[in-house]
Amino acid sequence: MTQAATDAVRKQIFVEASQERAFTVFTQNFGDFKPREHNIMQSPIARTEFEPRVGGNIVDIAEDGSECRWARVLAYEPHERVVFSWDIGPDWQVVADPENASEDEVRFVVETPQRTRVELEHRNLDRHGPGWEAVRDGIATDQGWPLYLDRYAALFTEGS
Repeated sequence: MTQAATDAVRKQIFVEASQERAFTVFTQNFGDFKPREHNIMQSPIARTEFEPRVGGNIVDIAEDGSECRWARVLAYEPHERVVFSWDIGPDWQVVADPENASEDEVRFVVETPQRTRVELEHRNLDRHGPGWEAVRDGIATDQGWPLYLDRYAALFTEGS
């Protein structure tokens, strides 16, 4: 028997920053910690933009000007949480049908006025259909969400 929890990946990290700053850095500086090597376009990524509003996208913009809109912002609640779709399927290509996308919820929980717990839940992975386990396994490894979160946390120790 499989557990329902297997279709979700949960990670958390603590940052030495206020809830407001933790949220702002996550959304405004997403391209500073998203690994550029995580690229499904032909041309190298020049930058990644997080459009800070419901209906916005997370967009990789390549050096040749091409774009890959690989996520849709589903909830944007400064400074408490953001939810976005994960529109990349088991073949590591953008899914055509939004119903076949998983989603990420990132919560920013106040621990102290200058310390925030960042909780990430990547859920509904089974929506990707056959092979969804490859998505789960990829995002759970050290080269998945832990890499993103480590690079995100490093932004606070670098004085940015």
